[in-house]
Amino acid sequence: MRVLVTGGAGYIGSHTVLHLVGAGHEVVVVDDFSNAKPTVVGRLEELAGRHIPVHAFDLADAEKLDVLLAQERVQAVVHFAGYKAVGESVAQPLDYYRNNLGATIALLRAMQRHRIRPLVFSSSATVYGPTPRVPMTEDLPTSATNPYGWTKVMIEQMLRDLTAAEPQWRVALLRYFNPVGAHPSGRIGEDPSDVPNNLMPYVAQVAVGRRGELSVFGDDYDTPDGTGVRDYIHVDDLAAGHVAALEWITTHDRPLSVWNLGTGRGTSVLELVRAFEQASGRTIPYRVVGRRAGDIASSYADPSLAEAELGWRATRTVHDMCADTWRWQQANPEGYPS
Repeated sequence: MRVLVTGGAGYIGSHTVLHLVGAGHEVVVVDDFSNAKPTVVGRLEELAGRHIPVHAFDLADAEKLDVLLAQERVQAVVHFAGYKAVGESVAQPLDYYRNNLGATIALLRAMQRHRIRPLVFSSSATVYGPTPRVPMTEDLPTSATNPYGWTKVMIEQMLRDLTAAEPQWRVALLRYFNPVGAHPSGRIGEDPSDVPNNLMPYVAQVAVGRRGELSVFGDDYDTPDGTGVRDYIHVDDLAAGHVAALEWITTHDRPLSVWNLGTGRGTSVLELVRAFEQASGRTIPYRVVGRRAGDIASSYADPSLAEAELGWRATRTVHDMCADTWRWQQANPEGYPS
């Protein structure tokens, strides 16, 4: 298929582009580069061994989107584009609702006009809300604790309503947990634009000398070592899940499908720190501070539905995640060149 990847220059989007190409699909990218740097494009083409058409504009621009879909003969869409920083969403909620919801509505309208029905949506485990039971299954009720999370919940609801009204759609909602790692080449990886919001890139920046120490938010949770437990998934496993979902929805007659993409295993903050120390050969200094508002003790997936229906499961270990992250961070200590 000829697949449009929105936000395809971003962290997860760029890895998914490579997996789509590897699976034989033709890929077109649209990205406004608000959360990505243009230098990623050359590296993607180097790794893919081919030219990848990239269109640089805001997804909410309906006129440009119409031209792109027509000229590029798009047959399916994988939708990543959106703002994604939880703290920023709390400070700037209207920006998040305008961007994440507005761009998605514009995309869905354009897909309607061009009769493009297969859509894989990048959702999140944040839709399981503040007090989910673990392991989390796809039938749990959805909720959120911040505007970013609510945009995911609202887009999921939009897609439920749309597929109920127009059952010819083929939509996958992929709820993934904590993406980490990097391409094994070290050429593409996670490049936070500011202070990292997530644990792994922060640890990597401490290891490479960009940060002095790690703050561990609480060591008094009801977990084996008192620190928060999360389901970390290698970004390449996650990307492979998007390809599997796209191929499933285009060969089955179900209008809407929901799958967790995770490992099903929890790793604590201190376990991840120790694994990164082993992979990097560096000591990670850390200091325990108070709990962070909104954090929960444990969050990990039940990924059995994705394995049963898609034939997909995560195969890379926490050591693989740390080793690939360290390879990327060593080769790119300041991230992508501007």
